Amino acid sequence: MTTTIALAGKGGTGKTTVAAMVIKYLMLNQKEAILAIDADPSANLNMVLGLELGWTVGEIRENLLEKVKQSVSAGGAAMGSVSGGMSKHDYLDYEIHTSLVESERFDLIAMGRSEGPGCYCAVNHNLREIMDNLSQNYRYVVVDNEAGMEHLSRRTTNDVDHLFVISDPTQRGITAAERIARLKDELNIEVKNTYLILNRLPGAIPPALQERIDEIGIPFLGTIPADDTLTNFEFSGKPLIELSLDSPVYQAVSGMLEKTLDV
Repeated sequence: MTTTIALAGKGGTGKTTVAAMVIKYLMLNQKEAILAIDADPSANLNMVLGLELGWTVGEIRENLLEKVKQSVSAGGAAMGSVSGGMSKHDYLDYEIHTSLVESERFDLIAMGRSEGPGCYCAVNHNLREIMDNLSQNYRYVVVDNEAGMEHLSRRTTNDVDHLFVISDPTQRGITAAERIARLKDELNIEVKNTYLILNRLPGAIPPALQERIDEIGIPFLGTIPADDTLTNFEFSGKPLIELSLDSPVYQAVSGMLEKTLDV
C-alpha cells in the first residue's frame, strides 16, 4: 500500500527543505521504495537531494503536442497516435519512465511548468493515469507542491495520507498556511491528516503567534529551528539531504515523523 506525504506552503517557507528531511528519514527508517515528486514549477527538489534533473513532465507534455502537430501535418492520425504509430498514452508512459531520476534509495520525477496555450485535456487524462500507476510501485510518495496544490487536484486518486503545511514564524505566514490548508476542500482532495509546521523559528514561539496558531484549528505538529549549518549548505550548494543526523533541523523533522508515520 502506498502512503502519500504532501508538503505545501507559500514560497520561501522552506517546504523543499522539509521534503528533503522527510525523504532522509524514510531512507534511514524503512527499506521500501520511495518516489519524490517535485510538483513546484521552480523544480529545485533535485538540488537538495543531490541529483541532476533531466526531462520534466511538462516538457514531455509539450513535446507530445509538437509531435502530434507534426503527425497531423504529415497526414497522420490526429487523435490516437504520434509519428511512427505509437499511441499518445504509450509515448507518455515511455517518456515518463525514462525521465525518472534514480538513486540508490529513491527515485525523483519533476512536474515542471504548467500548461501553455495548447489543448491539454486528453494529454492530462493520460498523464494522471500514468502518474498514479507509477506511484503505486512505491511504498512512500513524497510530493513537494506549489502553494496552490494543483498537482494534487489533478490526480485520479486524490487521496493524501499526510499533508504538512509549512509556515514561516509570522502572522502573515500562519494566515497563508490556513488558506492553503483550506484549499483541499475547494479542490476536492481527500486528505486523511493535515498538520501545520512552523519553520525557521529562532527561539520559543511568541505568545501572540501561538494564539494565532491555536485560532486556525489546524493540528500543530511542531517547530523546526533556524540553523546556521543549513544556511551554510545553502550558500555552498551542498545537498541538504547530507545534513548530519544530529542536525537540529533533521532531528526536529524526525521527531514529527515518528509521531505521524507508521514506519
